[in-house]
Amino acid sequence: MVETAKLEPLTDGGLRTAELLSRALSKDPHHHEAQILLERLYQMFVPRWHFPMLADEGRNHAYAAAIRAKVRPGDVVLDIGCGAGLTAMLAARAGAKHVYTCEQQPLIAQAAVRVIEANGLADRITVIPKMSHNLIVGPDLPEQADVVISEIVDTLLLGEGALATLEHAMRHLAKPHARAIPERGTLMAQLVESDKLLSLWRPRSAEGFDLSEFHHFATVARITPSDFATCGLTPLGPASELFRFDFMRPDTNPQCTTEDLACSVGGTIHAVFVSFQMDLAPGIRLTNNLRSGGHWGRTAFLLENPMPSTPGDLLRITARHDASQFSLSARKGPAGPDATYSDGKDRTVIWMERA
Repeated sequence: MVETAKLEPLTDGGLRTAELLSRALSKDPHHHEAQILLERLYQMFVPRWHFPMLADEGRNHAYAAAIRAKVRPGDVVLDIGCGAGLTAMLAARAGAKHVYTCEQQPLIAQAAVRVIEANGLADRITVIPKMSHNLIVGPDLPEQADVVISEIVDTLLLGEGALATLEHAMRHLAKPHARAIPERGTLMAQLVESDKLLSLWRPRSAEGFDLSEFHHFATVARITPSDFATCGLTPLGPASELFRFDFMRPDTNPQCTTEDLACSVGGTIHAVFVSFQMDLAPGIRLTNNLRSGGHWGRTAFLLENPMPSTPGDLLRITARHDASQFSLSARKGPAGPDATYSDGKDRTVIWMERA
């Protein structure tokens, strides 16, 4: 069975391969190669962030409260991005007549069916192994949804295609004036200081060797929760709003804004920290800002050269998005070139301006 599994194409999302390897392990639980292959398969098709997300009690409580507030008895609910089925089950528990939840990864969809069955909700939740863009009212959904639930955002809200996905869902799969969870999101930026962050992403030397010529690869710091706790980012000024996103009436047009980020205390500017606020329902908010906890990663755009600052200093930045990717750019000065970076591909140059 292991040899057969190794020859199976993965065009079905790994379903047949997982079945064969699981059968092999049921016969020999200590089969080394079957164990390794099955773990590799799971890592390939089931993103590791699912597990800390499901363990994030603050996130879970917030979604549970928002769903209680917005799902009414008799509602038809569309849940986009089923995962383990948690938000679909919360909607059923809140009184939905029926929940249709879609999941594009077949292995995850299969597991969600088992989770939902184990919790006695199979008669009220239907798992559809498709992307929401491929759903059609009639063949897939018997009627348009009263409520659309999703959590398909990354640390900058855009990276999982949330705006385009929700624009399609609210237009084609939901009733006019349908409710949505989350309702809106906001991206914020502020100046931060952190020697430890810079040492982590741009170590100056190792064993006496100068590493500075490698630093240009590190322009965007993707900060894990553990690194966030270790690095101790210190705010040098207040957060300024960059963009607002309406998830009930999504706009997928590109946007651009220029902001002057203020320093209210003295220090050294190491990075521009960008965070989100996501309003699930009135009074219920999730965030990955400097004061928050939970499973969320963070994003910091590193300055090419750290800059000393005093209260009243301004840092002028330009932020852009195309509804799926976010970038930040700035001018070095009148004689310097313009430069942009997006997802770490290009370089950052920042212009310091005295207030």
